[in-house]
Amino acid sequence: MASEKVETVVAGNYVEMEREGGGDGETTGGDAVEGGRLSSKLVSSLFWHGGSAYDAWFSCSSNQVAQVLLTLPYSFSQLGMASGVAFQLFYGLMGSWTAYLISVLYVEYRTRKEKAADFRMTGHVIQWFEVLGGLLGNHWRNAGLFFNCTFLLFGSVIQLIACASNIYYINDALDKRTWTYIFGACCATTVFIPSFHNYRMWSFLGLLMTTYTAWYLTVAAFVHGKADGVTHSAPTKTVLYFTGATNILYTFGGHAVTVEIMHAMWKPQKFKLIYLLATLYVLTLTLPSASAMYWAFGDALLDHSNAFSLLPRTPFRDAAVVLMLVHQFITFGFACTPLYFVWEKAIGVHSDETTVLRRAAARLPVVAPIWFLAVVFPFFGPINSTVGSLLVSFTVYIIPAAAHMAVFASPAAREGAVERPPRWLGGWAGMYALNCFVAAWVLVVGFGFGGWASTVNFVRQVNTFGLFTKCYQCPPRH
Repeated sequence: MASEKVETVVAGNYVEMEREGGGDGETTGGDAVEGGRLSSKLVSSLFWHGGSAYDAWFSCSSNQVAQVLLTLPYSFSQLGMASGVAFQLFYGLMGSWTAYLISVLYVEYRTRKEKAADFRMTGHVIQWFEVLGGLLGNHWRNAGLFFNCTFLLFGSVIQLIACASNIYYINDALDKRTWTYIFGACCATTVFIPSFHNYRMWSFLGLLMTTYTAWYLTVAAFVHGKADGVTHSAPTKTVLYFTGATNILYTFGGHAVTVEIMHAMWKPQKFKLIYLLATLYVLTLTLPSASAMYWAFGDALLDHSNAFSLLPRTPFRDAAVVLMLVHQFITFGFACTPLYFVWEKAIGVHSDETTVLRRAAARLPVVAPIWFLAVVFPFFGPINSTVGSLLVSFTVYIIPAAAHMAVFASPAAREGAVERPPRWLGGWAGMYALNCFVAAWVLVVGFGFGGWASTVNFVRQVNTFGLFTKCYQCPPRH
């Protein structure tokens, strides 16, 4: 009789059951079947089923840079070179800090849940709003749910808009609105990707694609040289200055999916510094490309929010466009997958027992409003700043900082904390001081001044081009 071996791997609270058949009495056919299973398992682990710290780093790096790579030169034309570089460094570090806070709260929540009862995952993916609800109650849960879902909704919208904007530069036979319809249908196929475990290959490829694009922009700008009569007058207007700053706030606010990425890890406690390391790599892409483009084209970027539009068409540019299109499909999946989870939980199909096809069919209604909003607001560039100021500011900066202070407000909570403040920060007092600064800065500068400036700029786009505009910032046809 065949024997059966059951191996249980526990990392944090991630439980994986693996069954391996085998025995002295197995036939050659059984060995062949077993060999096929092992081969399939090997392929799956290499390309499909990830959960290591490296997978998390690739996911964070790939998700963070996306289409904003093409709008950062536009932000530099609003801010000027010095402010552009300074804000990238400043918000990069601030984003890494709040991502660290989210990871601390996630581990705290998991630890408390595991101590309270027999806590065993059965396909349920923990999300940020559940962490807030479990630690602080329903009001925090509802605030987290609203801001996170709204941000991810518009984050997905931005990816669709970017797809249409980019493809137009290698094929202008169709207008951008028609391309939005087409790419909306393409991106809807992300409903078949079950969870963040299954982005191993996509995250790796996505980062290669953005790395190529960033260095293409840098080299192409230097090869082109300074445009005739180029001027560098920024900053000139307060509205433009804070609009550019909030686009950078948006750039380094890609950690709205931190909890889902951590939950997909075999050892979530290893996440602490992953986002910081991802940010440092992303800065090696964003700083050279944005600086080089602004040096070459200066104020001309104010009317060209997509960096591709100012570079001559070459095979290298076409390759960058195609790679960014594929990457935007991946990033659409990153932004949409948490929304899929929320919707699955709402309609009762969020379980490992639900088939892939049934879950995919259940997820499709989530794509419809994203598709619609991308057609209504096709303002590539300005919409980034608006989303950054009104949604990102709360979702991944203010709420994590305030929540961390609220969770550890009592001496008992601080005494029993799973993760204590770094020693170099000065203990709990230093952590509270830094969290207060982050929340106050983003509330005043990001949400306040940034919200005012980006809203004014957004309304200006609506008044100039109109809603449902057919081809935003397209050159006139001759």
